[in-house]
Amino acid sequence: MKFFPQQLPSWLPQLDPQVWILGFGRFLSEVGTGFTLFYAPIFFVNQVGFSATAVGFALGSASISGIFGRILGGSLSDSPKWGRRRTLLLSAAVAAIASLVLATTVTFPILILGNLLVGLGQGLYWPATEAVVADLTTPANRREAYALTRLADNLGLGTGIVFGGALVGATGVYRALFLIDATSFMVFFVVIYLAIKDYQPQGIASDLSAKSSWAVALSDRRLLVYVLVNIIFTTYTSQLHSTLPLFLRNFVSSGSTQGFTESTLSALFAWHMAIAILFQLPIARILKRFTHPHALIVSALIWAVGFSCVWFTGVTPVNQLFWAVVALGIFGLAIVSYTPSAAALVTELAPESQRGVYFSMSSLCWAVGYFIGPPLGGWALDQSPVFAYRYWLGLAASVLLTIAILHYLNQLVYKGSQKKQA
Repeated sequence: MKFFPQQLPSWLPQLDPQVWILGFGRFLSEVGTGFTLFYAPIFFVNQVGFSATAVGFALGSASISGIFGRILGGSLSDSPKWGRRRTLLLSAAVAAIASLVLATTVTFPILILGNLLVGLGQGLYWPATEAVVADLTTPANRREAYALTRLADNLGLGTGIVFGGALVGATGVYRALFLIDATSFMVFFVVIYLAIKDYQPQGIASDLSAKSSWAVALSDRRLLVYVLVNIIFTTYTSQLHSTLPLFLRNFVSSGSTQGFTESTLSALFAWHMAIAILFQLPIARILKRFTHPHALIVSALIWAVGFSCVWFTGVTPVNQLFWAVVALGIFGLAIVSYTPSAAALVTELAPESQRGVYFSMSSLCWAVGYFIGPPLGGWALDQSPVFAYRYWLGLAASVLLTIAILHYLNQLVYKGSQKKQA
């Protein structure tokens, strides 16, 4: 760590150097993910020839192995014999193999296999990486630490989206994107291997067995309510990565053409990521005045506005690109107001020796959300255009339920207290 500066500028979060190094590694891996995330549905529908429903089902199938991966990842992360670092290394190796499989996909079974491996890699990754950040931070700087790692994610995704769109626009070779994705995970593996210590906080060697640790987590009513609302948020997020690109490509008229081109989609999602990058740390600081559930209510309201703008993008006869820009910008704010507060809330709920399991529960929400979201969105797009447009209004209306659950969660977590989170 000697190469890392002893004192950072005052306007940057003052965090353990390993948090910054982990952020750099996450940036590298997300560059590769950005190459494929928004273009995979378009490629498999428009070039390989699968239906939108089939592709949605295949993307959703990652959640099947993702559930197993998250359970295993949480238990391995808390295990003194295995730990966070080895779990991260295993996840990077599996993710690289998954990208290579998708690069060779020509049949539906291979598409399913590739996505099952994607889910396994993601499942192993998230409990470990979130627990590492929790281990190396205090309540006072934890939300900013999670904002920093999400900033690295968003910056990597934005970089990947821009270069991925440029590569596809220039060559039309979608399969090369998956090869680049595999390479990025290999680089991430090397960064973790060389720069991240096999660190475990004091007290991590709990007397609880893995089975008992999961029993404790499953009996925590606060955590279970959080899981319910987090599934809704992850279902929302999945729409950005699966349904929205295909909707903008195939359902939105743009001038004399049907749908936005790949280069326009690339610019739109680069704009989305730019907003997330620019506002990640400022939004985290603004929301410090709220409890975590109240911060998530703010996020839910922003999601509702974004979904309404997508509906208007589809039905308006003019200025479709302008409204798409507005929608993607609002979604950028929705993402950055959601993820750091959600992660910080899990850290507050979790006993120190069970952070891996608690984050595994939180990460399972992503598996469930991505199991629900892509098939649901793909099914909606396979219906009539009118139904596809109104689908976004339905998502906006669902925010009312989300807010009600969050209000109840706030009462559970802060009952009898006016505590505000730092």
